[in-house]
Amino acid sequence: MSTVILAVVAVILCVLFRILNVNSEPSKPVVFCKDLNFLESILKMAPLLQEPYQPTRLWGFSGHVQTVVHSIIGRVRCPWPIGERCAVSLADGSTLTYDVYEPVEGKSIPPEEDFTLAICPGIGNTSESVYIRTFVHHATHQGGYRCAVLNHVGALTSVPVTAPRLFTYGHTEDFDVMLKQILERWPNTRIIAVGFSLGGNLVTKYVGEQRVRPSQLLGAISVCQGYCALEGTKWLLMWHNFRRFYLYAMTENMKSIVLRHRKTLLSEEMRKKHKLNERDIFSAATLPELDEAYTRRVHNFSSVRELYQWSSSVNYLKDIRTPIVFINAKDDPLVPEPMLSPIRNFAAQKKQVLHLELAHGGHLGFYEGGLLYPNPVTWLDRALVALTAGLIQTSLKTT
Repeated sequence: MSTVILAVVAVILCVLFRILNVNSEPSKPVVFCKDLNFLESILKMAPLLQEPYQPTRLWGFSGHVQTVVHSIIGRVRCPWPIGERCAVSLADGSTLTYDVYEPVEGKSIPPEEDFTLAICPGIGNTSESVYIRTFVHHATHQGGYRCAVLNHVGALTSVPVTAPRLFTYGHTEDFDVMLKQILERWPNTRIIAVGFSLGGNLVTKYVGEQRVRPSQLLGAISVCQGYCALEGTKWLLMWHNFRRFYLYAMTENMKSIVLRHRKTLLSEEMRKKHKLNERDIFSAATLPELDEAYTRRVHNFSSVRELYQWSSSVNYLKDIRTPIVFINAKDDPLVPEPMLSPIRNFAAQKKQVLHLELAHGGHLGFYEGGLLYPNPVTWLDRALVALTAGLIQTSLKTT
């Protein structure tokens, strides 16, 4: 019996060691960048990019554990920065909200030091999301930057939907409105856009669209986006690497948002106008099914494929003129490594573009330090503040 127990324990330990990937070693980020002058300016302000990233020893080398811990716990000892919630009534009747956090409460910022981070969170996330709060706290206290965080329409439980629409994967108008509001209030500020996951897609699409953008927008940073919704969907529909489970969780989150606001979103008028079927919407098992039953219809797309094609930032890269940094982890279970090829090629061909790939970090995790209990501030929080300084340095050199 003891031999059997030992064998079972050995098998369990082998599985755990494989899942936790504990044999891995810390490694430096891999850099893709054609523009050596741009890279030099960034590295001058962000020397941590030349140092090995040290994940939490026992579980930080597993992309799955990093992703799950990020999704369930968020950050350890997370601060709750106090900001000002701003609301804007839009032409379509929607209520857009964003939260503003000042670096030093009660003190004026000299014009030459007035920089604002315009933050676009991930799918269904807001200024109240734990990872956003941690980053805002670090950026305001360590970086000295003002932060403005977009709250995706419909995502806040405390703010009712006042028009029959939610945020989407590719509509950048809400982000543009927030930037204009910031500049109306602080006309001398200069802006760095920061997007996480879906927010990274929106920020990248925004700087690549054929549209007028504020001249005060100095640069952008995208974190853990997948670049192409069509390719991403193919991967997420696979059971391999537990991706289908992540897709299920995202689908349920989106369905809960629709359900929360069903009185406005699924009124009799909306059901008739867009041929919506509530049973199809709430029985959807995947995002493509939900987008077929709801999203593409209310936004007047002929198919889910057309919606995804229009939404994907990869189709807007060629027109980007704004300095931009992309960050991805190769063990991100939501964005597998093959999806990074387009951005690697883009960074290798375009000036003022930097792509950073980390071997570990998962999806928006990037926990570092400690054996079991990670540091309160992640590698990502530190890197984003440093990269912001690098983008500012680049803009000062070109003016």
